[in-house]
Amino acid sequence: MVAAPPTPSIADADTLSASTDSRGAAWWQRWEIPTWLVAAAIYGAWAGLVLFHAVIPWPLLMLAGAYVLAWHFSLQHEAIHGWQSIPPWLRTALVWPPIGGWLPFALYRHSHTIHHRNHHLTYPGLDTESVYHREEDWARYSKAWRAVLMFNQTLLGRMLIGPILRLRKLVLTEGARVRAGDFRNGGIWLRFAVGLAAVLWFVSSVAHMPIWKYYLLMVYPAFSLGLVRAFIEHRWGEHPEERVASVESNWVFGLLFLWNNLHIVHHLDPVLPWYEIPGAYRRGREELLRRNGSYVFKGYGEIARRWLLKPVFIPIHPRGAPGNAVTPAARRGA
Repeated sequence: MVAAPPTPSIADADTLSASTDSRGAAWWQRWEIPTWLVAAAIYGAWAGLVLFHAVIPWPLLMLAGAYVLAWHFSLQHEAIHGWQSIPPWLRTALVWPPIGGWLPFALYRHSHTIHHRNHHLTYPGLDTESVYHREEDWARYSKAWRAVLMFNQTLLGRMLIGPILRLRKLVLTEGARVRAGDFRNGGIWLRFAVGLAAVLWFVSSVAHMPIWKYYLLMVYPAFSLGLVRAFIEHRWGEHPEERVASVESNWVFGLLFLWNNLHIVHHLDPVLPWYEIPGAYRRGREELLRRNGSYVFKGYGEIARRWLLKPVFIPIHPRGAPGNAVTPAARRGA
């Protein structure tokens, strides 16, 4: 049971094991059949959308394409933590095809593994997925750049310019690595380039879909949709448990994010299969919400109503680094 006492603190639970004993599980659980079905649905839907793009109205193509590619990103996330009924090389191969069009899976896996060092959640420079900035860095930014970052703190901004800011961060990070003479990621990027070339060959030469249309109507909207989940899932809190949200959304978003929207469960038990998360959450809801300070939302509609145009918080970290004192300016912005 994820939340049944005694439960280890999330701060000490970087690699907790799943609660299900595979020897006593049903055959479909032992073989993780739901994950195989999701993988088949994703690749089948992707191929269908690309092959028949010309007869699909563009608004429907954009909605369906965004959902399918964002779903693939969720499957990649599952392969990082779960799908343990198959060897690592096979689950990597199954999610590696870069149909999302922008990020090598190996880089995502490395970055996300660092993110799960729960003591470092939200700290800029330590948490690879943090949107916070150190106060001294914020003071050096121009007014225009601060305005951009504050717009990114609205849900609308996160969806519109969030992908651009993520790509900018990736380019700056990898560019700095190359300038420093570190070429360790060269093989990753070479394999990614070959894989992306194959994907785009299928898109353009087999399906006769213009590459610009693929990126405009499928890749970028999928990137934006994926950032909807990340928008609210972490904030600063004195204790690591308080930094992880729970969004009690419906099946449409739950399946899209493979129930990672119930994020407190995932950080408590990262290897718990995605289809077991809702049950674990229902059974332990009261304890889980006690531990995360009731950092909970009824759905993404509530989040949109509150923060579509309003910044969710000023992204100045109250500490900046573990052990630092909270400054008055940061406290006001938290």
